[in-house]
Amino acid sequence: MSEALRFEILGPQRAWYADRPLDLGPGKQRAVLAVLLLAAGRPVPTGQIVDAVWPEEPPANGPNVVQKYVAGLRRVLEPDRSPRTPAQVLTLTDAGYVLRIPPEAVDAVRFERGVRRARQWQAAGRTEDALAEVIGALERWQGEPFTGFTGAYFDAARHRLVELRAVALETRTELELASGRHGELVGRLVELVAEFPVRERLRHQLMLALHRGGRQAEALAAYRDFADLLREEYGIEPGEALQDLHRRILRSDPTLIPQVPPASSEPPAPPAPGAVPGPRAGDTPDGTGLPAGSTSAAPEAVAVRPAPAPTPSGPAPAPAPTPNATGPAAASAATGPAPVPGPAPSATGPAPAVAPVPPVAPGWAAGPVGPLTPVPHTLLVAMNQPADASADRRAPGWVRLAATLAGTATVLVSFGSLTWAVVLGYALWRRSWRLALAGIGYFLLVFSVFVLAVTSPETEEISDGEAIYLIVAMGTCWLLGTAHVVLLNPTLWAAVGGLFWTGRQRTDEQRRLRREQARYLLHHYPAARVDLRIGRPDLLRTYDDGGLVDVNAVPDPVLATLPGLTVDQRRQVAVDRWLRGPYGSLEELAGRCHLPPAATETLRDVLLFLPPEPPPVRHS
Repeated sequence: MSEALRFEILGPQRAWYADRPLDLGPGKQRAVLAVLLLAAGRPVPTGQIVDAVWPEEPPANGPNVVQKYVAGLRRVLEPDRSPRTPAQVLTLTDAGYVLRIPPEAVDAVRFERGVRRARQWQAAGRTEDALAEVIGALERWQGEPFTGFTGAYFDAARHRLVELRAVALETRTELELASGRHGELVGRLVELVAEFPVRERLRHQLMLALHRGGRQAEALAAYRDFADLLREEYGIEPGEALQDLHRRILRSDPTLIPQVPPASSEPPAPPAPGAVPGPRAGDTPDGTGLPAGSTSAAPEAVAVRPAPAPTPSGPAPAPAPTPNATGPAAASAATGPAPVPGPAPSATGPAPAVAPVPPVAPGWAAGPVGPLTPVPHTLLVAMNQPADASADRRAPGWVRLAATLAGTATVLVSFGSLTWAVVLGYALWRRSWRLALAGIGYFLLVFSVFVLAVTSPETEEISDGEAIYLIVAMGTCWLLGTAHVVLLNPTLWAAVGGLFWTGRQRTDEQRRLRREQARYLLHHYPAARVDLRIGRPDLLRTYDDGGLVDVNAVPDPVLATLPGLTVDQRRQVAVDRWLRGPYGSLEELAGRCHLPPAATETLRDVLLFLPPEPPPVRHS
């Protein structure tokens, strides 16, 4: 039965039994199924399902409600099963509910494995095979996953899959550039840069595609726009790789235009046995690095916190020149070069050893494969915001200041009668329902004053109660509205809020900001993991990451100090890591060590789940 089931979560949530679509029922039942799909093949505790599906107001009888939805799912997934027959697809164990389906039944697993195989082919120098693989993986993406589901659990899974899609798009673009298809890439890259405005690898690829298409001025303009964005928002300069590309475009470096050989009409040969690394210890037999049925891992740095974006997979081997290059510098001109092995395998002889792709921890989504850009000094000196700032924070500073001045002037000049319009404008800008409610409240106050003024007879004086109401209503819209609009500026709000913090609150906030900054570093500058020893492997450093702990890299004594866990739970974490290998996410840690949700909440903000660094490659 389970072999005939197929599920889609990369877009609208759908399911099929053979070729027949299934009605998955109401929204909460779909959410329960989504939680089980993200941990397919592994038990999910009932408490974790309750926390994921009802993040803000869990029902008093949560386990009973989950049991009701599970019963509904069993009727959907096994329509031919009699009520007295034990369930075979969705079963209950001592550790929780288990959805027993093959991993390839979920489109997210096929998507992850396709991206991973594409990276392996790319590392083996098989550009066309890698391109076909990554295009096939991207075709499975039907839209943003888990739309309509809220809460930290689904936010984490959504961010992880969106990040993996961004990595796949970058990899596809890099492979197409290497194949000389720059002419058809510019339009798509412009859209991707608008969707992911701070990803340097996409900017690198856009500049290179423009330059190779004879549009040097536009390539330089693209660099200038990105540099202005980074200076305005983060107080930093573009990475070294992007600056180097800018300098080479300025001097019209001929090695930026590779001579692409004509495509061969013969089909590609099958991979040599050594071209794709085999599974490492702890991996599944299919070599994907995923446990049976696993589809999810909460992103860290996107690796730990439910909502942030996934962390990179650590340092990669230095790239070698590709066959498409025309000079020594051509390899560095490629967009975000991935690790490239040495000699290509021969069709007539045994395949030489190649540098393996860095191993991926079970359940861990493959991270970006761009170049390991050195960490700019200016980034360590002034990094003001995390990468996922709100729309208002992503706007340039002068735009925020102009909006504050214009809004404040409008409120003052109109004596508060237009406060509602200003606040609703901010609500549309920030997409904030809270601000929308506040704007509606201001509008109702102004409207009530207008109605009172129109309906009152001109020959009679207004009563004391009406006069007090008019004064309070207009004072609220005028004076309080002015203060409200001023404090909508995030810089001013942070300054005012800091005045009321205690010393402990200020310290906690500073440490939280340092953790967010460290995650930003890991996301955009993978070399920071080693250079700055983020996650404390193990200390002897000068960079303060706010107390982050890389659970896969720290020694056992550090695991014995994890907050929120008992002594036995800490010992279980250390023993399980030693027996079964690294953890891919907080959910996997909780599932393997049977930790209650309450015990893991305190760990979300401090734990990192970075994949272990690969051992150095030894060349014989």
